[in-house]
Amino acid sequence: MCGIIGYIGTQVAQEILMAGLEKLEYRGYDSAGVATVVEGEIKCVRAKGKLHNLREKLELTDNLARIGIGHTRWATHGKPEEYNAHPHMDTAMRVAVVQNGIIENYRELRQQLQQRGHEFRSDTDTEVIPHLVAEFLSQTPTLDYQYPGLFLESVRQTLKQLEGAFAIAIVCADYPDELIIARQQAPLTIGFGQGEFLCASDTPALIPHTSAVLTLENGEIGRLTPMGVEVYSFEGHRLQKYPRTLSINPLLVEKHEFRHFMLKEIYEQPGVVRTCLEAYLHNDWLVNEADVLGERKIEGEILNSPSPVQLGISEALCDNLEHIQVLACGTSWHASLVGKYLLEQLAGIPTTVHYASEFRYAPPPLTTHTLTIGVTQSGETADTLAALEMERVRRTPLESKYQPRLLGITNQLESSLAQLVPNIIHTHAGIEVGVAATKTFVSQLIVFYCLALDLASRRQTLPLSRIKEILLGLRQLPAQIEMVLETQQQHVEQLAHQFEETQDFIFLGRGINFPIALEGALKLKEISYIHAEGYPAGEMKHGPIALLDAKVPVVAIAMPGSVYEKVLSNAQEAKARDARLIGVTPMNEQDAAHTFDDLLSVPAVEELLSPILAVIPLQLLAYHIAARRGLDVDQPRNLAKSVTVE
Repeated sequence: MCGIIGYIGTQVAQEILMAGLEKLEYRGYDSAGVATVVEGEIKCVRAKGKLHNLREKLELTDNLARIGIGHTRWATHGKPEEYNAHPHMDTAMRVAVVQNGIIENYRELRQQLQQRGHEFRSDTDTEVIPHLVAEFLSQTPTLDYQYPGLFLESVRQTLKQLEGAFAIAIVCADYPDELIIARQQAPLTIGFGQGEFLCASDTPALIPHTSAVLTLENGEIGRLTPMGVEVYSFEGHRLQKYPRTLSINPLLVEKHEFRHFMLKEIYEQPGVVRTCLEAYLHNDWLVNEADVLGERKIEGEILNSPSPVQLGISEALCDNLEHIQVLACGTSWHASLVGKYLLEQLAGIPTTVHYASEFRYAPPPLTTHTLTIGVTQSGETADTLAALEMERVRRTPLESKYQPRLLGITNQLESSLAQLVPNIIHTHAGIEVGVAATKTFVSQLIVFYCLALDLASRRQTLPLSRIKEILLGLRQLPAQIEMVLETQQQHVEQLAHQFEETQDFIFLGRGINFPIALEGALKLKEISYIHAEGYPAGEMKHGPIALLDAKVPVVAIAMPGSVYEKVLSNAQEAKARDARLIGVTPMNEQDAAHTFDDLLSVPAVEELLSPILAVIPLQLLAYHIAARRGLDVDQPRNLAKSVTVE
């Protein structure tokens, strides 16, 4: 989950490294550091905490180095202290390394190196790497292949010793014109600039310098010099690789007039929904569904025409499906719970949703005709990738007619997930900088709506008239989200002032909106550090109601539909225990107005579509409470955007 940046070129490296780390700080901000090679020495500066602490230290130095590496850390091994900050160096201070990932066998390697006289200065797993590289450099190993230099071969020999998932960048004082990088189950991308080359764990750090990039694949080493880039396999074979062009606008990663990235990304959600629908709804249905339906004259009958949704997934993936299992973590897990409701109620396919981290160690019995879906906004979530890989391996002998049916839903097409599974659905959310997911959550929901409709049309489980209703409702959502933002922003901001000292929140929902209660609670926990829990509204009386008193606000999602009256009744139970009631309800709903103390109003929509609107005021509530408390909304403590370690 850490952020890596590397540079070699004609400019002063230090400022480029710092600017890159600022773009990557969402990946970790426990500590940071940079190492540069200048005048035959490595200059390494590190600092605990946010990047401004490192910048203050660097302002005291004068460093004109043209090569260097940088790192912003999310702590795994060792406390977030300066001595555990990257880069890490060997005993002689001649090799410096930054790493994202975990070296699983570091204890064994560390013990062996200490017995051979190596001196360790940190508690991290990473520190074994520079010591191993230095040791291989000192041994002058025989080159197995026609490598261009000893430094690269020493790194390759080191990689043979490492077990785990990692992305690394290495510099050496004795090789001032070489930057060596390697990837194994952790993201790392090379940027091709004008007379300069960079590497980073995510593309936002590269965008200001270049649009030409090359993503390393697992088991690959890169050698960056002023003359160019060479890529090799871990076995030592030279590889022919070609860069691609990014289509990302650098302005997308700026806050503009917004105070925080999270608020900006909340406001980007109408555009994200439009983009996703335009990408996946069939053109005929997008232009004028009413005319198309009128011409077919089969109103109310089973749909026999091509699916209104074009997701680009294979027929074999959907043929004769009997079960779907979804693997996800965090916010993606909540989106998947909504997806379960849609897949079961619209497409009629029994669906289970698993925490990927738990699935790996207690997988359900194998069943045939099963589709496995992995959902991860980054495409790099370690638990989800590992669970999918396990499922791929154990299902291969079972599926005689098909390859294992694996599908990924992600916001990053150039990710490990895309390499692992044969079918990918892109969520089209754009770059999300805020650690707390907002627009990526909503885009995942839209993808699940599209997938459920696609499968429903293939399986003929819905009448054409019903598909028409849902499609028309989906197309109205962007404008309705805009209405929520226009009408609720100031109201929620004022309401948030009243919860500055609140210690506990309860969120309630039923049916398709129970996952939205979970998501609302998670957002509040993530960025405001207030204890919050989401419950099915009907379960309150089975225990959690004991928590309620005048100091515990209750937020209930009460959208008209099959469970509307039930939610109002459950809310009354909470009100009878003196809890302050906040209702996410349709505008001008009289029953809700009589029930709740405060209203977070959204446009009236049918229950099936209500999650996408109901979550917006909950995002705003979490944001404004955290901002009112003076917290770092975009970089909440102990969290990172992309969880690339187990």
